[in-house]
Amino acid sequence: MTAAGAHHGAAALTSGGDRAPRALLRGKAAVVTGAARGLGRACAVRFAEEGADLVLVDVGGDLPGVPYPLGSGTQLEHTAKLCRAHGAAVVTVAADVRRPEAVEEAARQALDRFATVDVLLNNAGIAAPSGKAVHEIAEDEWDLMVGIDLTGAWRMMKAVVPSMVEQRSGSVINVASTAGLVGYRHFAGYVAAKHGLIGLTKAAALDYAPFRVRVNALCPGSVRDDPLNEGRMLAEIARSLEVDVDEHEEIFVQSQPMNSLIEPQDIAGAAVWLAGDDSRQVTGTTLTVDGGFSAR
Repeated sequence: MTAAGAHHGAAALTSGGDRAPRALLRGKAAVVTGAARGLGRACAVRFAEEGADLVLVDVGGDLPGVPYPLGSGTQLEHTAKLCRAHGAAVVTVAADVRRPEAVEEAARQALDRFATVDVLLNNAGIAAPSGKAVHEIAEDEWDLMVGIDLTGAWRMMKAVVPSMVEQRSGSVINVASTAGLVGYRHFAGYVAAKHGLIGLTKAAALDYAPFRVRVNALCPGSVRDDPLNEGRMLAEIARSLEVDVDEHEEIFVQSQPMNSLIEPQDIAGAAVWLAGDDSRQVTGTTLTVDGGFSAR
């Protein structure tokens, strides 16, 4: 039995010898991009709680053109520590999803460590540079947004999905947004990238359905920047919209039919369902967790 297998076997029993509560991802290995903080961290930790082993990928530093700090190497290691506390075997990889060689190396490390990849969560993304009308967006700003939020997900799929095809099973979850369903003023690059990600999801689902590899999109609404996950996406969106950051949560809540922001754990729970066997007949779907925002 491998070390990972021993972990999963041991986790199946409580100290009293009784069966532990069902672990929905026991025996699976998952790759999570953008794992240093925010939704990536929330999903990674929840995957670990559900029995998965993990390859955590993040750029691990700032990028020119992105007007706010990105996840750091220290934050990535903290996510790994939180996952290991639940018994998960964890590999961390610093990789910019715009770089093919970095993505290929992340996939290689995943397969070297765990032999298979059962789940790919494409979560790496940026919300800015934004805050401009379409004609004001610079070429490099457009390329940066699309390169990370759309092409990065395609590149990860290109590197990881062949192994899923070979094993005839796997789940790809592309984290899109309500911006992939509706338009937002002064967010054309982000909206275009997220709409494109949903289109990529649907096309890939058809390509890989004969091989039992599922591809779905997960569309969060306005997610609260939970300090435990060190999230800051909503604050950066507010800043791009010139909304007072000290009041941004209250302002965003006003557009929520359920009168509350989405919590990171709401997204993590949906990701676990898409990753697990309970959704084995679900592919090409867009799962929206937005408190009813896009129903209007």
